[in-house]
Amino acid sequence: MQNVRPKKNLGQHFLTDRSVADRIAATLDPYIGMPVIEVGPGMGMLTQFLLERGHNLTVVELDSESVEYLNENFPQLKGRIIEEDFLKLDLNRIVPGDGKFCVIGNYPYNISSQIFFHLLDYLDRVECCSGMLQREVAQRLAAEPGGKDRGILSILLQAWFDVEYLFTVSENVFNPPPKVKSGVIKMVRNGVTDLGCDTRLFKSIVKTSFGQRRKTLRNSLRGMLPPDPSPELMALPVWGMRPEQLSVEQFIELTNLISNKK
Repeated sequence: MQNVRPKKNLGQHFLTDRSVADRIAATLDPYIGMPVIEVGPGMGMLTQFLLERGHNLTVVELDSESVEYLNENFPQLKGRIIEEDFLKLDLNRIVPGDGKFCVIGNYPYNISSQIFFHLLDYLDRVECCSGMLQREVAQRLAAEPGGKDRGILSILLQAWFDVEYLFTVSENVFNPPPKVKSGVIKMVRNGVTDLGCDTRLFKSIVKTSFGQRRKTLRNSLRGMLPPDPSPELMALPVWGMRPEQLSVEQFIELTNLISNKK
């Protein structure tokens, strides 16, 4: 079968550099034997290196042409190619039971953020997640407090994972070349099982504050406070800060502060 035609509506940019694919596959070397889910394998550039390393691999691919190519060129994946939309997929169905698994991929740029929001639903099971996405998004996931790249996913992911930006990939090693550079990240579950606050309120505070990121927290979160908050409460320094300045721990403290006042 000939090469798969990249489809713009699926955000397909096929990696052509074997050395880059090998470096990405190496991020999961500590997890040989643990089930691995690859998202969007395309023509299997990353897949081949994962299989060579002996990973227990299942791939999820929405593009029927890519699925046909994988079936013809990777017979060892027989029965382990899931032709579905990853964003709608119950990952517990792929890896039954309650054991840990890893996720990897050259993630489609157009849905990369949604992929990571989806993974947050499987916090108790995802041991490691790595792969390549648009550089700006990768930098956002790993951004430290104070950085302009810091956003909602920075906080929600870093609450549960140690996130590391590994390296940048040129746009010239893809077919077709994207208009932006790519970045490779690695996220390892940090062992936190309880944030020590109301998790739903924590998410709401993070999303609300970054939804009005140019405002200080005093203004963006005013609707979450009682009608007449005490002067002592409002005198706390955190209210004069903007969301990108806060660490995960400070968001947890803020959540407990608002929860107690409610």
